[in-house]
Amino acid sequence: MTEQDILGRIKELVEQEHKLRSQATRGELDPKSERQRLAELEVMLDQCWDLLRHRRARIEAGESPDNTQVSSARQVEGYLQ
Repeated sequence: MTEQDILGRIKELVEQEHKLRSQATRGELDPKSERQRLAELEVMLDQCWDLLRHRRARIEAGESPDNTQVSSARQVEGYLQ
């Protein structure tokens, strides 16, 4: 997966988030479903951003970014802010 692939995935997820919020605003989606799906999207976005940061850090360190793996949802969501 290249940096462009990751950025493309981030764009797709953001578009899904906007679509979901629009559906909820129009009353096409119940609040519980909206919250659940938004939470899923947020985790996937966090994983993408984390992967991108790790790839860029490897490049800065002179290492190959190709060996970078996606962190688990549990790990990404457990990071301290």
